[in-house]
Amino acid sequence: MNDINAAPVVNSSTAKLVYILYLVGLVFGITGIIGVIVAYVNKDDGQEWLQSHYRFQIRTFWMGLLFMIVGGILLVVMIGWLVYLFWIVWLIIRCVKGLKQLELQQPVQDEKTWMF
Repeated sequence: MNDINAAPVVNSSTAKLVYILYLVGLVFGITGIIGVIVAYVNKDDGQEWLQSHYRFQIRTFWMGLLFMIVGGILLVVMIGWLVYLFWIVWLIIRCVKGLKQLELQQPVQDEKTWMF
C-alpha cells in the first residue's frame, strides 16, 4: 500500500481577505467592519498560527476604533488629524506585517502589542 503523508492544506485566504478589507477600509470604511465580522466568524478555525492572525485582526480593529474615537475628540483642539495620520500608518504597517507572516505560515509575533 502506498500511504502518502501529505501536509494538511491550510486555507489562509480568509485571513488574507481580512487584511485586504482593512486596507480597503481606509477608503471605504464599511469594509473594515466586514473584516472584523469575518475575523470573529473564523477565529476558532484552522491551525494555531492561523488563529493568531484572526486574534491580531480583531485587536487591530478595536484598537483602530479607539484611535478613531480619540482622534475625533481631539479634532476640537486641532491635533486629531495627527492621531488620524498615526492610525493610517499604524494600520498599514500592521496589515503588511500580518500579510507577510501569513504568507510564511507563521503566527503573528506578539499579537497583543499596541504598536506594530
